[in-house]
Amino acid sequence: MNINQNDIYTIAEMSANHAGKLENALAIVHAAKKAGANCLKIQTYTADSMTIDCDNKYFKINSGLWNGYNLYQLYQEAETPWEWQSVIKAECEKAGIDFLSTPFDFEAVDFLDSLGVFAYKIASFELVDIPLIKYTAKKGKPMIVSTGMGSLDEIEDAVNAMLDEGLTKEQITLLVCTSEYPALSTDMNLLTIADMHKRFGVRIGLSDHSIGILAPVTAVALGASVIEKHFCLSRSIKNPDSDFSSEPAEFAEMVKAVQDAAAARGQVFYGATEREKSNIVFRRSIFAIKDIKASDIFTQDNIRVIRPGHGLKPKYLSSLIGNQSMKDYLRGEPISASELQF
Repeated sequence: MNINQNDIYTIAEMSANHAGKLENALAIVHAAKKAGANCLKIQTYTADSMTIDCDNKYFKINSGLWNGYNLYQLYQEAETPWEWQSVIKAECEKAGIDFLSTPFDFEAVDFLDSLGVFAYKIASFELVDIPLIKYTAKKGKPMIVSTGMGSLDEIEDAVNAMLDEGLTKEQITLLVCTSEYPALSTDMNLLTIADMHKRFGVRIGLSDHSIGILAPVTAVALGASVIEKHFCLSRSIKNPDSDFSSEPAEFAEMVKAVQDAAAARGQVFYGATEREKSNIVFRRSIFAIKDIKASDIFTQDNIRVIRPGHGLKPKYLSSLIGNQSMKDYLRGEPISASELQF
């Protein structure tokens, strides 16, 4: 992940949007590339590695998009079969888009390492799984960690775990995240981006579960350099993630918007840009508004601050008033710098 100051790294999260079909997954790879994504991300788990098949109250989901599922059923429907993952990675390489995945257990970390992944993603819900974070960090590869629901202490624990295992701050990216599906703008607290960067000194991004592009654009304006967003071929292909995922045209709009926002963010700069320099002439300056002879006294009646900007800066007007002119001026001539020699 080589990200320049004004480049935004965009991750298209496939998650369950393959809807159980490998052909959908491979089509998503190419659609994400065409939409301008830098990276296609999947998730590496099985229902058995995530939870147990149990219907008691602790495992039932009673609200939101997944109301009525138990956890095992949800993960069983949403999982990306492991036998597909090398095929998806190869398709990414063919398409010219990075491949990334989120492991949820040690076996998944090792499996992805065997595929030769360049980095690992840790999901918000695993932020508190310090053993998983430490095991992943031992691989020595860059890590992207979502921080949804995380307290400051929990995020600090995760960062310290990665640093303790030898990762550098340059290898760590934290993603501000609101773990709602979909997330409301009023819950996103994007000012956290700058604060998180100040506290931890690592690259900061946004894992976005909101609808539309407002949050990613705002995040980039506030300093984010990585944007992750769920991606689907069409929300009409129903699956656990489809309702809050971006379709290709929407994702492409977001990519352009965040790159434009990064360009507008620019850098700390004072003065005239190259394109502004030709407009300096339209500033105000001090001009003769009547004919003036050498030794005449400058007054409010014969000099004035007007456009254009060929004369002395307006800040010198009070210094000139009451002093003698050192040369002749015709009406409409700029007052020259030589008049300051008094």
